[in-house]
Amino acid sequence: MTADPRPDAGVPAGADAPSPAERYAAARARSTRDRLDAEGELRLFRQVVGFELDPFQVDACVALEEGRGVLVAAPTGAGKTVVGEFAVHLALARGGKAFYTTPIKALSNQKYTDLVARHGTANVGLLTGDTSINAGAPVVVMTTEVLRNMLYAGSSALDGLAYVVMDEVHYLADRFRGPVWEEVIIHLPDHVQLVSLSATVSNAEEFGDWLATVRGDTAVVVSERRPVPLWQHVVVSAPEPRGVPRLMDLYAGHVDPTDPGTNPPINPDLQAMFRAAARAESPHGRHGHRGKGDRGYRGRGGNRPGASGPAGHRRTPPRFAVVDSLDADALLPAIFFIFSRAGCDGAVQQCLRAGLRLTDAAQEAEIRRIVEERTATIPTEDLDVLGYWEWAQALSRGVAAHHAGMLPVFKETVEELFSRGLVKVVFATETLALGINMPARSVVLEKLVKWDGTAHQPVTPGEYTQLTGRAGRRGIDVEGHAVVVDHAGLDPVALAGLASKRLYPLRSSFRPTYNMAVNLVGQVGRERARDVLETSFAQFQADRGVVGLAKQAQAHAEAMEGYAASMSCDRGDFAEYMGLRRAISEREKELSRAATGARRADAVASFEKLRRGDVIEVPSGRRRGHVVVLDPGRDDRGFDGPRPTVLTQEKQVKKLTLADAPDGVQVVGVVRIPKSFNPRRPDQRRDLASSMRNALGAFSGDGGTGQHPGRRGGGASSGGRAGRRPDAASDAELQRLRAALRAHPCHGCPERDDHARWAERWERLHREHEQLVRRVEGRTGSIARTFDLTCDVLTRLGYLARSRAERGEDGVPGSLRVTDDGRWLGRLYAEDDLLLAECLRRGTWDELDAAGLAAAVSTVVYSGRREEASEPFVPGGPHGRLAQVLDATTRVWSEVTRLEAEHHLEATGPLDLGLVAPVHRWASGKTLDGVLRGTDVAAGDFVRWCKQVLDVLDQLAKAAPRPALRATARKAQTAVLRGVVAYSSV
Repeated sequence: MTADPRPDAGVPAGADAPSPAERYAAARARSTRDRLDAEGELRLFRQVVGFELDPFQVDACVALEEGRGVLVAAPTGAGKTVVGEFAVHLALARGGKAFYTTPIKALSNQKYTDLVARHGTANVGLLTGDTSINAGAPVVVMTTEVLRNMLYAGSSALDGLAYVVMDEVHYLADRFRGPVWEEVIIHLPDHVQLVSLSATVSNAEEFGDWLATVRGDTAVVVSERRPVPLWQHVVVSAPEPRGVPRLMDLYAGHVDPTDPGTNPPINPDLQAMFRAAARAESPHGRHGHRGKGDRGYRGRGGNRPGASGPAGHRRTPPRFAVVDSLDADALLPAIFFIFSRAGCDGAVQQCLRAGLRLTDAAQEAEIRRIVEERTATIPTEDLDVLGYWEWAQALSRGVAAHHAGMLPVFKETVEELFSRGLVKVVFATETLALGINMPARSVVLEKLVKWDGTAHQPVTPGEYTQLTGRAGRRGIDVEGHAVVVDHAGLDPVALAGLASKRLYPLRSSFRPTYNMAVNLVGQVGRERARDVLETSFAQFQADRGVVGLAKQAQAHAEAMEGYAASMSCDRGDFAEYMGLRRAISEREKELSRAATGARRADAVASFEKLRRGDVIEVPSGRRRGHVVVLDPGRDDRGFDGPRPTVLTQEKQVKKLTLADAPDGVQVVGVVRIPKSFNPRRPDQRRDLASSMRNALGAFSGDGGTGQHPGRRGGGASSGGRAGRRPDAASDAELQRLRAALRAHPCHGCPERDDHARWAERWERLHREHEQLVRRVEGRTGSIARTFDLTCDVLTRLGYLARSRAERGEDGVPGSLRVTDDGRWLGRLYAEDDLLLAECLRRGTWDELDAAGLAAAVSTVVYSGRREEASEPFVPGGPHGRLAQVLDATTRVWSEVTRLEAEHHLEATGPLDLGLVAPVHRWASGKTLDGVLRGTDVAAGDFVRWCKQVLDVLDQLAKAAPRPALRATARKAQTAVLRGVVAYSSV
């Protein structure tokens, strides 16, 4: 019998015919089944993975099997890594190689473990800079930097490479490490198929277009569907003081959490609660008009009895209470994001003090077994230093912290216990959000602001999506839950907007580096290198932006023509007339600035004249009144002159600045201050303030003039330079311009004001047009120009040399060759590669021993988390060998940054001596306790920084120009790679 070809065939008589959307979905499902059932590697792979593939996974795998590159953009937890695993399957099936790259070592370690479980240890290797396991295997997991180094070195490991998987490829937006991704994409051999796995980004098609440009045919597969629906909640305090916090839906009941749309309506109960709290917390709500019979009684804390809950004022629920609430609602396991390491550790302690226990006896025993097994290699004497006992106790109760300050083996143990369901809640910083496979039923965010290293910034929609994307375990949970803890300043409408924006743009952070420049010139020459860099995603985005800017500039030019016609005057050149008006305005502003500067100079001069014991009058500003000078502050000069220390009439010791007294100060008399005066003693401050008041009383009997015989003038109002200040009424240039304006023919035009309005519009648009033109010029070829400047710096320092004239007749930079120094610079891949190279070339570190070299390297790689309060200790003292070498290193850094400034390049980061003493002690054989005692460096941080020191020492051992330094670098490696630093992180 022949099948009925009609799309609605098989629909029972009388039933509604399927809609076009339903017919399309049915056809897509049939297509997916047909492709899965077809002969080929995908069919075999499907049998291996043991679960049904989603349509987006099938689309990507089919494209990959057809020989195309693939970009997969899908939400966290959607299963995009399946596509990467299929690339590994294809490589093994076809006898080729596959490299699986990740942005961080922890993710590399995890992926290595996953692939070994499927393909066996013989087929899988791992390379992460400090770890090398089975590097010759057909499948190797590695960090992206390792692959970049292989490409520049022309490694034989690239022979037979067929597939490269770039997991978390959206990491190329990272300001510091992102450019490595683009380097790899650009330099991979053409025959290698690239599998790019990205979080959901709003410009996936743009990124795919670029990949197609540089890599050839690339399929873009985008899935915005979460496999597990995500519900959005706010957890609020209970009305009663010790009640269990309440979990409230963020959206109104009719909103679909999987597709909330833009500006979804808020849960009315949540809105009402926030409005009631806002009224209660407002001045009128809490202390304003009283109702009839209200006698103003307040209980503890100033609240009316019974008004301590959400209707009275909002309290942030305690962390342990939030966990309790989640446990009661069966929403554990949970990841609780706190954007502070100390906050994470403190949350664990709060849970322990509250008696929280989330495990039973059997789970506790299993946890203790795993913990002891994973930490068996740690020496007993180090356990106390590492906080092992408190950490293990918390784990046994199902609670843990996870942040970069922890020892790697501790973090990995937490990850294993959480993934096995033994640890129920992990308090984590955002580092956990990147790639590591730790899905949970719920994700909690304590706040919606985080510290970015310089300031507190609001969480972006992309970050919110990345963080909450871990909620909902595929195959385990039917739904996930994102929970935000109520806190001061939380706006539910803003939160809804944040949560409903699932997409964010991917922006390139690519920039040429010194190492990159040397390697490119050495491989393909300067001219070809410029062409290669022009193919970067950064330039691709810049060029696309130029199209829109150019259209806007064209529209401006057309509008300016119309404005010019409207401002034309039959009496004369109106543009010339407007030029006179602008010149008058500029001259008036210039005179005003000069007068302001003169007043400021007078005010500073009044500060310069102060002496100890002067009683001064501050005539204006926030310190208005009388004070006595304790210290003139000449040794504490700020940008605006001295900052004297003064005692106020209220007996407070303050610093006085020009901002406190913008009009300067007046000295009205003098009091004697004893040499033994101690401003920290309240009785002495009281006596001096009394002396000042007595002196002011005596000064008031001066015949009503207010002028004490010893009074010294000061301030802007005291004369001084007033006679020399520029005055608009007497300025000859201003008078000349005004006369020229009145004499201009257009001045008498009856339509002068109309012409002037059109002229002002032309002027404003002309300024915008000029800015647009500069932006267009700045974007076109911007990467190549930066590369040229980078090459100029390298040529000045001798790492590159010119082969012919600097520039040809066509203006294109001349060709360059790599010098002997440049060849070993090409093997230095640290972020501050040029600074390292200069220290090596100049022999700055040649006389150091192994411990000293490790300490010196730490100044280049280390970046403290906060400003140091005091000068770091340097072993050997300020005049010892290490201190002298560090001074020389600082001079090298200063010269490098000065050269970069001359060439308008981003400056090399400053040196940080904060880790010099700990690294030197460790490399000298001291115990971990002896190394960390007296510092604020966490054990995990110390290990992490030591790993980076080791990475640079390894580069020095291979690239340093002199054999003696290479030998010292190898000794330093051995000295640092011991104890907790040597523990394998696999």
